[in-house]
Amino acid sequence: MAAHWSNLPKEHKLAHFSAELSSILENAGHNEMYGVELAAPTADKPAPHTTLIILQKYLRANVDDLEKAKEQLTAALKWRKEYQPLKAKDDVFDADKFASIGYVTKVKAAKETPNEEDIACFNIYGNAAKESKKIFGDTDAFIRWRVALQELAISQLNLNSADKPIPDYGKGPDPYKMIAVHDYLSVSFFRQPAESKASSQKIIDMFQRYYPETVSYKYVVNVPTIMQWMMGAMKMLMSKDSIQTMTWMTYGNQLYQYLGTDIPKEYGGTGATLAETAITPKYDSQETEAAKPAEAAIEGVPAAEVGSAPTAQVVAAETPSATNAAPEVTGKPEEKATVA
Repeated sequence: MAAHWSNLPKEHKLAHFSAELSSILENAGHNEMYGVELAAPTADKPAPHTTLIILQKYLRANVDDLEKAKEQLTAALKWRKEYQPLKAKDDVFDADKFASIGYVTKVKAAKETPNEEDIACFNIYGNAAKESKKIFGDTDAFIRWRVALQELAISQLNLNSADKPIPDYGKGPDPYKMIAVHDYLSVSFFRQPAESKASSQKIIDMFQRYYPETVSYKYVVNVPTIMQWMMGAMKMLMSKDSIQTMTWMTYGNQLYQYLGTDIPKEYGGTGATLAETAITPKYDSQETEAAKPAEAAIEGVPAAEVGSAPTAQVVAAETPSATNAAPEVTGKPEEKATVA
């Protein structure tokens, strides 16, 4: 692909995708994706660069299969029209349920990306495990909260001001993705309550369908040593790309080796806690140790078994076999491992 998109060859799939965008938007009845207002090209003007960013993400998610990319984009636009995920960022959630289980921050010098700075979304399943029924009992409320966290993280990618092109599939990394961290401290890998399983399955399915190409790399931390055998077994079923975009570690304080020393002390860094520095969805009470709600972009950079939360089944479901993906979910196998 050329160094920029100002003169896309007519035969390029991104050019074809762009040419068909007008009919896609008309069919979907919605033109917003990841906070970007999609605009089809006209006789006088090509599609905006930010629109091409979104289209390229959908092409990459579907291994450059234009028809599948069109289908997935159309379905995602229709879902966004109905569910209104952007509005979830303005919803006010129950702090007692959700304030300590999800954070968005920035990290510097991440080992697995070419970026100087990355957005990182932390999912603290260990805290969720302590009160599984309270947190996951209302499935719709949990899903709305998790969507709000995802949209908050995506908003920090600043896609509306993106000015770099995304390489074609297989030609290089997409610089406009987040890092996901799943912390399983104190989580049982052998018991999963029905309420957490139901919420997890719905989130996984939703994110597979409607949030392609949002996560560059996933770190699963505080995984008991006894469960390390699972990673070996899973690698037998995973695509090469999936294996290359996920790291499991027994001790969370090893994470600084991958995300730099500015991360919180509990992850081996020298930074303040997530509760002090990260941003979160909005909560109904700020009398909590949770992080501040998101009202602006992140400033600065910090970036005994008690129960069960999304655990072994979730990790496995998020990283499916390269040959056994659900047929109704489009996208390349490794992208079906999107965070939940």
